[in-house]
Amino acid sequence: MSVVNEYDVVVVGGGPAGSVAAIAAARSGATVLLVEQNGYLGGALTAAGVGPQMTYHAGDTQVVRGIPEEIVQRLCALGASPGHMADFVGYASSVTPFNPEGMKYVLESMALDAGVTLLYHTVFVDCEADSCEGGEIASLRLLSKKGFMRVQAKVVVDCSADADVATSAGVPSCYGRESDHLAQPMTMNLRVGNVDRDRLMDFVKSNRSDMLPSIPFDDLRIIPRSGIQGAYSIVKAARGAGELSIDRDMVLCFETNTLGEYIVNMSRIIHRSAVDPIDLTYAEVEGRRQAWEIYAFLKKHIPGFSESHIVSTGPNIGVRESRKIEGVYKLTADDLLSNTMFEDAIAMGGYPIDVHSPDGEETNHRFLKSGSWYSVPYRCLVTREVSNLIVAGRCVSATHEACAAIRVTPIVMAMGQAAGTAAAQAALNKEPANSLDTSALRAQLRADGVFLDEYPSEN
Repeated sequence: MSVVNEYDVVVVGGGPAGSVAAIAAARSGATVLLVEQNGYLGGALTAAGVGPQMTYHAGDTQVVRGIPEEIVQRLCALGASPGHMADFVGYASSVTPFNPEGMKYVLESMALDAGVTLLYHTVFVDCEADSCEGGEIASLRLLSKKGFMRVQAKVVVDCSADADVATSAGVPSCYGRESDHLAQPMTMNLRVGNVDRDRLMDFVKSNRSDMLPSIPFDDLRIIPRSGIQGAYSIVKAARGAGELSIDRDMVLCFETNTLGEYIVNMSRIIHRSAVDPIDLTYAEVEGRRQAWEIYAFLKKHIPGFSESHIVSTGPNIGVRESRKIEGVYKLTADDLLSNTMFEDAIAMGGYPIDVHSPDGEETNHRFLKSGSWYSVPYRCLVTREVSNLIVAGRCVSATHEACAAIRVTPIVMAMGQAAGTAAAQAALNKEPANSLDTSALRAQLRADGVFLDEYPSEN
């Protein structure tokens, strides 16, 4: 099998992390190939109905900037996002609704403008037989309808979300939580249009005791978009009456860029593996069944939905968690809750620990100190086994609980920018990616607008 081409950097996976990684690497002067199985970029944002983005902020401090913020500004200029706003369910410091078609266009335009070579409708198969000798990936085998092809890269960035490249290269990983390897549930998001948002907001305000207490009830008319998290008693009654069969204890929905259109995040598929095609097939089918069941429940029981209609379900099931690599360092919940500031920090985050139960209906929360943030070290992105591999996205080295915080879009985008910048640095300077100069990396990230300020320690 002949080599199709050689690149400084090959990024596998064009989701939020991979798109930003490719843009960052190309802007840093590297030749970049971005391999994506779909015909567009964005991953779960554009293929699984995920939204809004949350959160770019920790209290009043914007802790995710750089390329992710540039994406938001371009979306706003297109009319494809109203920008950052207070979280209308009071869970996170901010939310950022967006139009998924706008997201596709913005990510693709930015990648092409940076000089990224896009390769759609192509999947990663494995590392070549001799790829990992000496702790280095020499080439990747890819598959398209045309057949197999082989590409070489000085540095490979695994943004597959499931650590596919790392696994093929022999890097150990942990699936799901450490105790039993069950992962957070998969969800088929449902987009519903023509919702009477005024009736919905009135319902939320008049049923405070049945809603998430953090909802800013008195400000719902001020915040540009709306949502609901709660109606616990109504869901419980519907489940008791046999109208709802899902393992979910509340209604959760978020208004999109389009007024009166809501993303409903309620379905749950548990005890299934996101890396098993049989389980994934079941999840897709069951997710759509649940979506229609949820829609019937909303129309009957939640004011504002009676005249609504289904716009879409996600083309793919949404996956919260699968494999997580065993990196040089494993990020923990204690690191996040204690606001640990690592010397090799390459990204900051302010999203709480948000564990959707792998085996039940609950969502377990562990919140940060108000207005505080945590850091993600570069060592979570690299492995001891492979010197020219960097990982970004939800599959970085983190515990089950820590992953439940850093898996969200703004943070994986921030990790993607760091991974792409590091990959270019390693490729162009002929440095091992797993032992490069992180002080130089951090300096470049700061120069590119990335927020790396430390959270002030309490004396």
